[in-house]
Order: sequence, then C-alpha cells, then structure tokens
Amino acid sequence: MSEVRAITAERAAQIEALPIWNGPITISPLTGGISNESWLVEDAAGGHVVRIGKDFPFHHVLRERELMTARAAEEAAFAPAVEYAGPGIMVCRHLRARTYGEADVRANIGRIAALVRAFHETMPHHVCGPGFMFWPFHVVRDYARTLREGESRMAPHLPSYLALANELEAVQTPLPIVFGHNDLLPANLLDDGERLWLIDFEYAGFSTAMFDLAGLSSNAGFSLEESQALLAAYFGRAPDEPLLRSLAAMQCASLLREAMWSMVSELHLDAPGTDYVAYTQENLRRLDAALDAYRTRYGHAPR
Repeated sequence: MSEVRAITAERAAQIEALPIWNGPITISPLTGGISNESWLVEDAAGGHVVRIGKDFPFHHVLRERELMTARAAEEAAFAPAVEYAGPGIMVCRHLRARTYGEADVRANIGRIAALVRAFHETMPHHVCGPGFMFWPFHVVRDYARTLREGESRMAPHLPSYLALANELEAVQTPLPIVFGHNDLLPANLLDDGERLWLIDFEYAGFSTAMFDLAGLSSNAGFSLEESQALLAAYFGRAPDEPLLRSLAAMQCASLLREAMWSMVSELHLDAPGTDYVAYTQENLRRLDAALDAYRTRYGHAPR
C-alpha cells in the first residue's frame, strides 16, 4: 500500500528544528501509515518517533484528543512516553520492539486479550476532557453523508451499506461501555520480548469492547475457532451463541467501516504511494467474504 517516503528538505528542517534533540540526528522513514507520516529520529539519547498529521474532521480525528489519549496511555503503562508535542506533530520514545503481523496476533491471542481488556478497564481512569464516543454504526452513517455530499463514485452503493449497518447493529449484544483503541491493526501492537505495547490512538474513545475484538480478529484473519478463543480469553468464559453472533456481525461492520474510511480518504487524502481505490476494493472483497460466512451461519435479517 505505501511506498518508502523520501524526506524533503522542508520536512527535514522542520524535524531538525524541534527543541528536544541531544546532538546531531539522523532521520529515516517509518512505513505502513496510509494517512499520517512517521519518521524515526536517532540522536545521542536513542530513538524517537516523529508523527506528523493534521486534524481530519471527515474521519473524526482531532490531534488534541489523540495527544491526550497518548499521554493517558503512557501514564497507564500501555504506550511509550510522549516526549514532545506541537501543532500537527508528536514525538514519542522509540521502542526497540517487534511490530506484529497477522500471524503474530493469531499466535498470541491470550496475551493480546489480556492487554485489550486491561486497556478497556484502566484507561477511563486516565483520560480527561470531553468524552468522545466511537460507535462504528454512527461512523458508517456519517461517512455515508460525507460520501454523498462529496459526490463519491461509490454513492450509488450507499443505501445498501446503510441497510447492512442497520442489520449488523440490531444483533449486537449489550455490553458495558469501555474505553476502546478502535484501530487494532496488527501493526499497532508491539512486542519488546517482555511485554506488549499499544500505539496510535487517533480513533480511541468510549466504545463497545466488541469493536476492538472484531477489529483485532478481522484484521488478523481469525478463523471461527480463533475468534471463539479470543472471546473466551477476553470474557473469561466460553462464548454463547448471541456473543458469537455479535462478534461475527461486528467483524463485518469493522470491514464495512474500513472500506468506507477508504472511500472517504479517496476524496480527502493524498498520502504518497497510497492507492486508496485499491484499498477500498480490498476491504470490500474482505467484507463480502466475511458477510458470506456470517449469513451462511446466521441467515439474512428478517424483512
């Protein structure tokens, strides 16, 4: 999806001017992001991650809220230290840790379930300021408005996406409100050999645990058995049928939301090396497969 980003003289000068470096620095790109840019800066004190991005109101992303959450996650010992912040820029300590891939997530279900549950339960005691609610079905509906107003090429499909969102929302099991990460891609999990860390809090907010569990499992390509193991590890009991259906429906909702995220990004973002149209199609393909599995097991919603 993303090519290696070449640093411009202007960007290098901006990073070099930050007042936190200990002696000369080297700058190298960190790949993987498709909306923000990140750079690894090394100085005499070690490594630092410089994250650059502006507010994306069309994605409900506000950098002030992201910074607050990153600092709260540091305080709660889930995330690396925030070393500096300014308008559109945040610097965090670089962890000498391995970034997870899909296979790593599937191999560490118990550890990750414990981390996610602890995050959900602990973070409400550390975040501050106005509460932000992340409800994926609201996000889908708001994306539909943005796409309609922006005359998206996908506008003819919006009625079917909204009907699907209603169907998937209707079968959600009521759960306590937690503080969710809401973007649990494998790459947002780091393993330093002793413990796991979480990074990237653009979408973090009060939510349902089911969205993080669904995002985690759908993004890592879990089988039905692996999804059952994740639910059992998180809730401490074997999942019943309503809980399993809720997860399967939310897995579809997670993919629908990601596909529509990409459709909105087609209109508003232009990250170098990123093909948002291809990313949209990939997520729609994955959604079709997940929805087929869901309806094979649970049937269509009654008309």
